[in-house]
Amino acid sequence: MADDFQWRLRGTCHKFGDNVPHLDGVVPEWLVNGRYFDPKDIIPELFEMIRPGFHKEAKDGDIIVTGKNFGMGPKMNGYIGMHALGMGLLCESMPFLAYRAALGCGLRVLDGCQDITTMVEQGDEIEADFATGEFINHSKKTDHLFQPIPESLREMVALGGSQGWLKQWWEDQN
Repeated sequence: MADDFQWRLRGTCHKFGDNVPHLDGVVPEWLVNGRYFDPKDIIPELFEMIRPGFHKEAKDGDIIVTGKNFGMGPKMNGYIGMHALGMGLLCESMPFLAYRAALGCGLRVLDGCQDITTMVEQGDEIEADFATGEFINHSKKTDHLFQPIPESLREMVALGGSQGWLKQWWEDQN
């Protein structure tokens, strides 16, 4: 496992509501249909349709907080962009295929964070440890414990997703 991987992020809360679709929510449909996978192409389009200028505000360590049904659709482009920015994701729920795609891209994700959107406001300073599930809202001086990333998936996330895990597996075979 990558020993220098940071499971704990501390940064600005970027709050979104329920039912944010991957296509035309997280990223525009043309980007997915055009098969753009390079972060330099994805980042300027990240959340642009629902929050113009998002990529100019987002920075390493920031955390996206969403409600129910985040990222509907098994696409990965937006997760590539979030991972490249060094962000994390806390959501009340996301479809299984979206969760699998996000982890497969190496994105730090806590799914099933019940009532998380009531615990934060846009711009709050928040912190999350994705290996323990610890959540702190420094702006409101509150904390909570959520289910962490399953231990069986942590190595894959720490290695940058399934591609990094497969590369490491291949190296270990030789």
